[in-house]
Amino acid sequence: MVGSERVLAVLRDQWALLLLLVVGVGVFAATVAASAEVYENVQESDDLAGLDQPVLDAVVDLRTTALDQLVTGYTHLGGVVWAPIATGLLITGLALRWRSWTPVALMVVATAGSLAMTSVGKVVVARERPPTDLAVPPFETSAAFPSGHALNAVVIAGILAYLLILRSRSVRVGVLVVVLAVAHAVLMGLSRVYLGHHWLTDVIVAWSLGAAWLAVVITAHQLVLRRIAHRSRRREVARGAS
Repeated sequence: MVGSERVLAVLRDQWALLLLLVVGVGVFAATVAASAEVYENVQESDDLAGLDQPVLDAVVDLRTTALDQLVTGYTHLGGVVWAPIATGLLITGLALRWRSWTPVALMVVATAGSLAMTSVGKVVVARERPPTDLAVPPFETSAAFPSGHALNAVVIAGILAYLLILRSRSVRVGVLVVVLAVAHAVLMGLSRVYLGHHWLTDVIVAWSLGAAWLAVVITAHQLVLRRIAHRSRRREVARGAS
């Protein structure tokens, strides 16, 4: 009886943390399951993977010189040169403005996980990129699955959006930030398909893996914040009682 009462007391005291954990685990599980399904399709060359070639053929017909240059310029924003520079400047600016190391710590953890998933995925799957005669130069030679540009775009844009939402009290600002983050991640992924640098399924699995990793990082951070706030309230109550 005492044990059950203690469990109920913990549940009442920590219900917000438990709800957050359930939601975070749910999002993670759903996105990982989606990634696994896409991976299976790629390995067996069926279902969703059957769209890869038709989609590539369709975007080839859409290409023009001007559009090729525009999309190439945009995709370079997610490359190994400009993405770290732009992200570093933005995060440093937020850290200095808010006088907090939280933006830096979250971004380092998030991008480290993103890069690890990209590297492992490319080695494990070792999928070839689309043929160069269907791609727009400059060509890339690393493995195709998953798309590092798309995965990193989800993670970086997601963390930036999360940090800005934490500091903003405006619903409009929050909605705008989310819309911009999603738009950037979607456009970055589609740019890779348009240029013939990745198959559609490379991008889809990158989006789902990025969302899964975001769920882990954001959930962990929220759990830490709520735990700190809970301890602070308990100390205040204890001081008041004394």
